Amino acid sequence: MSTVYGTRRAVVTAEEFAAATGLHPELLRRYVTLGLLEPDTDPAGGLWFGAGHLMRVARIQRLRTGLGLNYTALAVVLDLLDRIEQLESALGGRHPDVDSVRGR
Repeated sequence: MSTVYGTRRAVVTAEEFAAATGLHPELLRRYVTLGLLEPDTDPAGGLWFGAGHLMRVARIQRLRTGLGLNYTALAVVLDLLDRIEQLESALGGRHPDVDSVRGR
């Protein structure tokens, strides 16, 4: 693995990340261009990826193969899933309907 750059989440170069995920480097660049992946960048413009990006690529691959989503639909679904996670986090993992049933 390469030297860590920038934040604690950026740990491998684009080439290493592509090899680790099995993505063709051009497809990886397309994901970045479309905003499906948002890597850190160094001053030279190099892309750096971390563990969170691995989970994101796995989610993208599941949505592409399982639902056959195109890139536009992927962006919408990924955005919605991210918003759901943020809302759940803001609620502290509690869901109001479930909590009312449990008597909280």
